[in-house]
Amino acid sequence: MLRNPQTRERLRPVDLAREHGLSTQAVRNYEEAGILPAAGRTAHGYRTYTSLHAGALRAFLALVPGHGHRTATSIMRAVNEDAVDEAFRIIDESHAQLLDDRRTLRAVETALRDLAPAAAPGHGAETGAVAASGTEWGGTFIGPLARGLGVRPATLRKWERAGLVRPRRDPVTGYRVYDAADVRDARLAHQLRRGGYLLEQIAPLIEQVRAAGGLEPLQTTLRDWHDRLSARGRAMLTGAAALDAYLSERV
Repeated sequence: MLRNPQTRERLRPVDLAREHGLSTQAVRNYEEAGILPAAGRTAHGYRTYTSLHAGALRAFLALVPGHGHRTATSIMRAVNEDAVDEAFRIIDESHAQLLDDRRTLRAVETALRDLAPAAAPGHGAETGAVAASGTEWGGTFIGPLARGLGVRPATLRKWERAGLVRPRRDPVTGYRVYDAADVRDARLAHQLRRGGYLLEQIAPLIEQVRAAGGLEPLQTTLRDWHDRLSARGRAMLTGAAALDAYLSERV
């Protein structure tokens, strides 16, 4: 329950804005969005804020780095509407998303470790079989690749429709031919599918591999990803402390 704000020291919009390097218009926008409680008004209609509003602004700005602007806004709206349990539910969902992101990262790291260099595409029996079949620029056909992965050819065609692999067509036979990058992507997709990931979850990860130019350059991306997740977790703790302080002030 919100205590009587009229008993608190009056603050101007500029007082709240100056602490965080914001514009006074930003403060007014936050109020209109429900991030801050409704401001009081002077006899002349000017907005007046209190330390409670200052605490709400601190809590919101502390929540944003860990939860994002939209989620932080939803949390603050719920609190200011005295729907604290709803705010906690939103926070729980955000933490669950972070946990899911961590699991995805671990799955990708595990999949990459399982892609042994000895099985690198472009070498070994599959490529030799393709060369004997008459392709001039190397690669492997759908049958040998499917057998090597332990999947059906229909599965590879399904992965192709989902964008996980992008085989070219042999100019003579019209058959699908999987080059080194395709075999790499297929093996990574196979590992992630074994980990329980859906095709729509795997597709953006495959795109990251392609954008990085392969598996080795992706290691830097994975380290950055890990650092971002750690930063989000730490930011959530900071946001929780600021929100707890605001909740205590509202009692």
